[in-house]
Order: sequence, then C-alpha cells, then structure tokens
Amino acid sequence: MKKSLKQIMGSGLTLSLLALNVAGVASAAETTPTSVPAAPAQSKNLIVLIGDGMGPAEVTAARYYSKKFLNKDRLELDGGYYVGKATTYSQAGPYTSESGAVTDSAAAATAFSTGNKTYNNAISVSNGDVAKPYGSIIEAAMKQGKSTGLVTTDSIVGATPAVWASHVRQRSNQNAIASQYLNSGVNVFFGGGKTNFVTKDEKGKRTDKNIIGDYEAKGFKTAFDKAGLDAIPATADHALGLFAMNEIPYVLDRDASTPSLPQMAQKALDILSQNKDGFVLMVEQGRIDHAGHANDLPSNIQEMLELDATFKTLVDFAKKDGNTSVVVTADHETGGLSLGINNVYELNVDLFNKQKHSYEYLDAILKTAQTAEDVRKIVADNIGFTDLSDEEVALILKGDGSSYGRAGGYNAVVSKRLAVGWTGHGHTGVDVGVWAYGPIASLVKGDVDNTDIAKNGAKVIGADLAAVTKELQDKYLYPLFKVTRDNKTLFTAKSLAEALDIQVVWDEATKTVTLSKDSQKLSVLVETGAITENGAPSTLVGNVDNGKLYLPLEAFNKLTGKTMTWDSSNERIVKN
Repeated sequence: MKKSLKQIMGSGLTLSLLALNVAGVASAAETTPTSVPAAPAQSKNLIVLIGDGMGPAEVTAARYYSKKFLNKDRLELDGGYYVGKATTYSQAGPYTSESGAVTDSAAAATAFSTGNKTYNNAISVSNGDVAKPYGSIIEAAMKQGKSTGLVTTDSIVGATPAVWASHVRQRSNQNAIASQYLNSGVNVFFGGGKTNFVTKDEKGKRTDKNIIGDYEAKGFKTAFDKAGLDAIPATADHALGLFAMNEIPYVLDRDASTPSLPQMAQKALDILSQNKDGFVLMVEQGRIDHAGHANDLPSNIQEMLELDATFKTLVDFAKKDGNTSVVVTADHETGGLSLGINNVYELNVDLFNKQKHSYEYLDAILKTAQTAEDVRKIVADNIGFTDLSDEEVALILKGDGSSYGRAGGYNAVVSKRLAVGWTGHGHTGVDVGVWAYGPIASLVKGDVDNTDIAKNGAKVIGADLAAVTKELQDKYLYPLFKVTRDNKTLFTAKSLAEALDIQVVWDEATKTVTLSKDSQKLSVLVETGAITENGAPSTLVGNVDNGKLYLPLEAFNKLTGKTMTWDSSNERIVKN
C-alpha cells in the first residue's frame, strides 16, 4: 500500500516544522540576555587557571609526590586558597544522545568563560538547531579597554582556550577558531597548534603560505621556541607563540627549546600588565587531561606539578600587584583515577618518580618491538621494571584494546604496579575543586556551579557579559545546515524562521508550508520543493530531509528584507 507523505514521515513534517523540540535546548531567556549595569569592580585584573582533567584524585597524587620526592608538606594550591567545589555537567545536545551529565572540555569551558551551559562540543554558542553566540569574560573585558591573553600547553585552538575568543558549533573546526582569533582583539596567544596556522593544499600538504603572516601583519610578535619567547619584549602589544605543531610535549618529554607553562604565563603577565586599565588572562594546563585519557599517572603527576608551579607564578604576581583576582578550577576529571585498587590498602608512591618519558614518547618505540625481550628492555630503560611477568609482556605486545595500543598496555602494567586504577579513557562527572585569591575568593566559595566562575569573574572586574553577548547575537547565528550534492547550503526552515521572527504555518490539506513576515510570504509545496513568492512562482527550491524542510538563505533574506550572508568557514550567518 502506498503511504502518504505524512505516513512516511510519521507526522514528522508537522512535528519538525511546527513543534518545539525542548529537550536539552536553552530557553529564549538564556540565549537572549538582558543587559544590566555592571557591578562595581573589585579587582582591576583577573586570572583564570584551568587544570584540564584535574579531579580530586589527580591533586592528591601530586601532593603525595610532592611530599615524597620534593620534601614539601603541601602543594602551592594547599596554602590556604581552597574555597570549595564546582559542578561540571553540560546539556544534552543536537548531535548525540548524551544526557550532558558528563561534560566535555568545550561545554565546561563555555560555562566558566561565559556563564552559560551548552552541549558537548559547542564553543561559546547556545544549544538548539539555531545556536546563538555567548560572550566571554575576555570579550567583555576588551569592551572595558583591558588587555587579554590565552596561554595553554594544549593546542591554542583547543576547546578550553577557544571558548574565550571564538564561536563555532563544533570544537573540531579548529581552522575557523584560528581565523577568528586574528580579529578577536586578544593580545597574547601562547600554546601549541601551529598546524592550524599553516595553510595546506588540496592534498593536505603544507604550503609556504600561512596565516602566521597575517598575524605578523597585524603587529603580533611571533615565537616558536623558548628563545623566541624570551626575545619578545614586555613592551609588545600583541604576541603569538606556537611552540609545537600540535600539543606541547609532556613535561617528561620536553627539551630546553620548549618553554614551560610558568615561563609562558610569566611572559603573558609581563605584556598584559602594561595596560593601566587592567587585563584578563586564562592559563590552561591542558595535558593533565591527555595523560588521564591515556591512564599515564607518572606523566599526569608531572603536568599537575607544572600547574602548581604556574599557580605560584600567578599568585605571586597577584600579591605583588595588589589589584588582581586569581581563580583556579578544572573543566572535569579525566580517566576516573582511583588511588588504590583491588581491596588492597596500599599505594606505591615509591614508584611515582621512576618513569623517564611519557607513553606518547614511548609509543613509537613500543611499536618496533618484535619479541618479549624487546619489550622487557624498553620498559626497563623507561621505568626500571626488570621483572615483567609473561602476562605483563603479553599485555603490552597485544595492547589494551583501546586506541592507545601497546602504549595503553604499558600504562595498564605501570598503573597496576603503582596500585592505581582507572575507570576508562574518558571523562567522569565528579565535582572539581575551586581555589582562589583576592576579592573573587568570597564570590566562588562553597558549592558552586562552573557557570559561577564566569558570572563572578565578570562581577569582580565590573564587566558586562550580557551586553557583549547581545552585541554578538545581534550579528551572528550558528544554524544547523546541510550541503546538497550540487554544493548548495540549506537551513532548517522552522528553527531559522523562529530565530528571525518569521511566522510558519503548515497546511495539511495542501501539504504546504507558508512562511510570512510583514507583507512578505513564501509558500513551499513540500512534495516537490516548489516555492511561490507572494503568490508568484519563484526560482528558489526547498528540500525535505528526514521530516525537516530546508531552505536556502535567499528565502530568509526575501522574507526579512535583509542581506544576510553565509560565512562557510566559520559556519555562521552574518546578520548585518
């Protein structure tokens, strides 16, 4: 029996075009904030330090190491700065079935930079078929005349730095992030990720052309190693430091040519503190997360200790300056680290300092191993274990079943010997710690949400997040879209129409969708995609896919009288 269009779509056309899909989608009030006068500033400067993947167990492991091998009773973080803990959950999103209970870095960083929840993978945009940009503390601070900077051991276009100065629906669109940075107004970018600043040809090979030259043309001093970083004068107004093609190597794997996180942070402070109006600086230790994903505790500890040393650099500046607030937190915990396993009340801290290099360095070497003796030698050289069992050797040769392969097997063997466990290679939903110094400390005390970091960070410097968000939302929309086989970009009719205050009506009898605004009217016969414009045939054509009607941007321009354009590289509509 031949089914009707409505039956084929399971009434999906009516539902997709006319019914609201509310699950996990921010309300209109959340996406269109009302600007209110900013509170009086309590600090001129704000520094936000993020330990990506830094859960409670990671902090504890670093503290054990510090006591055992550094003869320190406590971490720098332990010096009276702990103020509470933060929840980290995100929202269910449009691309997956995830509930949002366990966040990714993009959603978490959007929360603590803009004060808004969103879905995993989103870079400072709202939830829903048509996302709207959220303004960050850094973007709001620039409206005050403050200088701003982003520093990380991850790629500089990674999710955590990206949310402060760019807006995309998907964090994987890193070339767009690098491009948006150029015109963002941010003064300092230090981290890895040089590959995203180098143009590639259609075969994926690097060309001589790159956007680093565009940065230099705009006055950025550039550096690509520690010597270059040292050579940047404190009087520089703008600086771009790209110290690795991708992530900056782990602490255990670096040589003298790679700057440390405290060194990058100090240079950023030197540059930004010149501004009499103040600054906002975000610093991220990004590789705690990566070591957690890989289940490499010795590397994780060294990255944690680098964060702790960076905190000392930052808080020493704040104390000397006298007009700076510092807040420290994490986006989430990574790996599900447990200190102690198998019902044995023991932790082999004596072994925490034995590893010479990370799994990342070891990976290529392990892949060359042909025999059990090859594995035994590699492990003995790297961590000093000379008594591997046959079962341990077999696990390393086989790999742990994850994408980490033999390196994953190696990490599993080391973890068991250290008496630590991991729940997996992903994030977990536990609360994370919050540490603070200066006026912001009283504002983020106790049980808070990660969005409170942004809200109170803006409050303490007197920045208006709502105003900068409204300015961005008046200019851009980030809709779901599809590209047809003939390379035309189409947009979901109902959701984009709602965002543009266009009325949508479905006529069941004629299988027609009518969109109208003021005196303009477009009618779409969904069975054919044919469109009439104010009653006359139009050259525009609609498309129905999985129960949703898609239309070209020209249709919305005709209805609104605007000349909106599609910015394909940034996957956004420019409204004016």
